[in-house]
Amino acid sequence: MKKGKISESILKRSVLKYIHTENNVIIKGAGIGTDCAFLGWDDPSLKTAVITTQTMTLPVKEAGKLAVYAAINNLAASGAEAVAVTIAITLPEETLESRLQELMRQIKEVCSRFKIQIAGGHTEISDTVKAPIITVTGFGKAVLPEKGKNEDPKSMDIVMTKWIGLEGTVILSREKEKELLTRYPMPLITSAQGFEKYLPVWPEAATAHKSGVYAMHDVRNGGVFGSLWELSKSMGVGLSIDLKSIPVKQETIEICEFFDLNPYELLSGGCLLLAAADGKGLVKILEEEGIPAAVIGVATDNNDKVIMNEEEIRFLEPAKSDEIFKVNFI
Repeated sequence: MKKGKISESILKRSVLKYIHTENNVIIKGAGIGTDCAFLGWDDPSLKTAVITTQTMTLPVKEAGKLAVYAAINNLAASGAEAVAVTIAITLPEETLESRLQELMRQIKEVCSRFKIQIAGGHTEISDTVKAPIITVTGFGKAVLPEKGKNEDPKSMDIVMTKWIGLEGTVILSREKEKELLTRYPMPLITSAQGFEKYLPVWPEAATAHKSGVYAMHDVRNGGVFGSLWELSKSMGVGLSIDLKSIPVKQETIEICEFFDLNPYELLSGGCLLLAAADGKGLVKILEEEGIPAAVIGVATDNNDKVIMNEEEIRFLEPAKSDEIFKVNFI
């Protein structure tokens, strides 16, 4: 198997086939394009709990911070507010204690910012890993009720918030600063490094939910192309997407050109895909809240998932290994 997120076919035959509903606590469980599980109880005094798990395997300095962002963004896209996380960290034998302390400092920084409790976890040293592996399980409470589910999914506009490739751009600009300085001026690199401020998606998720979106999906592994595929599968629709309408920062374009990466398949934590009956209206509402957004296409009544670039047409495929794994960080 290749590095990164496993393929949809492997996921189906080797993971999802073994997952069945064993009791009535599960309201909504695992599936293609579904990153969180919803748990509920008959007792009306108990709120619905939402759980997700994310693992960071990239050998980068800020792996702890990025793992937490990934988990809480999953929760936000499901309409849940993160309240706690548990952390599992596996470290190579030669790891210094100072590295463990730095990872925990990063995790605490993000959790403190969003008032999230670090509830527990597990840490161990292993000779079977080459770099730290950080797994974050996020626990949230469902605070945003589902809306718009009585509408026809085939009549939805597809909206995207902020810009693609944000997380990948942050990682590359911070980890590969010296290499990038051989071609680009420091202000461009500094600007790219500052994209971390865009990584949380809770603000746009909350605004979008209040506006009655049909569906939300946070973009990450496999970039926007991979996430569009997952969104279409979860909605049961086709897609017609205008490539030139997908927002991308110039810093991302320049850095991807340097490393010969496709920005549309690059790690994109920080942006959100939304399906809404009135895409233009939703964009206006989001922009009034200071959140950049754009209508990038529409849902269709067939199974085709089409990306149009003027006269050129290509068909989306299931998410591949993320472009970030083409870069050597060791």
